[in-house]
Amino acid sequence: MPLLHLSLPPHRLLAAGRGRMYFPPAPRHSRLSVRAAAGDAAVSVAAEAYGLPFPPERASHHRELAAATAAVEVACRLCVDVKRSLFSGGKSILEKNDQTPVTIADFGVQALVSLELQRLFPSIPLVAEEDSATLRSSKAGDDSSDVLVESIFSAVADKVSNSGSPLTQDDVLRAIDRGGKDAVSFDSNPATYWVLDPIDGTKGFLRGEDALYVVGLALVVNGKVTVGVMGCPNWTNDTIANEKDDSSAACNGHGILMVSHLGCGTWSRRLSAEIGQYTTAPDIWKRCFVDTCSVVHMARYCIPDSQTWDMIPLSALFNSTAGESDPENENEILLLSVFCGSLCKYLTVASGRASVFVLRARPTTEIKEAGGQISDWSGEPLDLAADLTSRRIIYPSGGVLVTNGGLHDKLVEMISANYK
Repeated sequence: MPLLHLSLPPHRLLAAGRGRMYFPPAPRHSRLSVRAAAGDAAVSVAAEAYGLPFPPERASHHRELAAATAAVEVACRLCVDVKRSLFSGGKSILEKNDQTPVTIADFGVQALVSLELQRLFPSIPLVAEEDSATLRSSKAGDDSSDVLVESIFSAVADKVSNSGSPLTQDDVLRAIDRGGKDAVSFDSNPATYWVLDPIDGTKGFLRGEDALYVVGLALVVNGKVTVGVMGCPNWTNDTIANEKDDSSAACNGHGILMVSHLGCGTWSRRLSAEIGQYTTAPDIWKRCFVDTCSVVHMARYCIPDSQTWDMIPLSALFNSTAGESDPENENEILLLSVFCGSLCKYLTVASGRASVFVLRARPTTEIKEAGGQISDWSGEPLDLAADLTSRRIIYPSGGVLVTNGGLHDKLVEMISANYK
């Protein structure tokens, strides 16, 4: 899974560059270049207005990061708005084939981000989770599904940038399918593509007001995660701040954006209280650093909600405790209770709240950079091109290990010795 400064609301910000430009009717053969010019202008406006915490000359994909940050922030606002009305009536929840809950927010986020990225970077494909097959098939004979599709459309239409022509339900369904499993096929050569997890932690999204969930977006370039953005609307000071570690990226208020560009570090700021709010303070971004713990039993660990400590090879060496204080027993480690999806646990390591996140093998894709280290259980880097055609699955040996860097080699050795 491996990760700004806002002067216009993201959905209006991205439209601003387009809205200020007028292109007279052009011959058909030149319209593609006109649209490309308009897209470039919109991205330039976004990059300038978003005020990333590092200059463009340091970041080769500065424009992509600015656009991704804008898209994720407005997607978080969509999630908040949908959650307010999720159970107010109508059919708002589906069950996917894998039995995980899907809501209008999952589909809405994927459609919204897809529309924004396609407008600005039409040549970069998108790898995401959902497709509209279920919506289309049930829509044909189910009035409640018509309501669901209309709800998704309304959520997206309220947030998407003005493209100059009215948005339709078919536009939204096609935008969802742009990230679907059959949308693009890769060959064995390196590629550039977006990876989106519309809502990581959907069950948490459904569970309650304070449950943690994340909108995650990354840009993979030549097999490396070069740009990453995560938005967590319910992240609070208490979630991030750690009184014993001043390096934690404490943010004022509710909700967090975390962004990263290869070679430029990881930074965080709070989500805007309202999408229409102007935010221009130059010190709004906080640099994120992992913690500095180098003693294995003194580190703070987290694992997936669906797994237990005895599933992790380290359990052969250490018992776990859920106490608040750092354990003094060399045979015991502190296991944090962080009830959320896996992306949020990457965030806890990147922000310094946790030292280690470890999970048994399961498909995953996005990676963040905050001075930490990520590998499989054998210590090898994650191969994002292992799935040659769709880039949807990786095959880590044993599982995934995310650490603060200083503990990584020690833990790889311990896990390798006890993993069967």
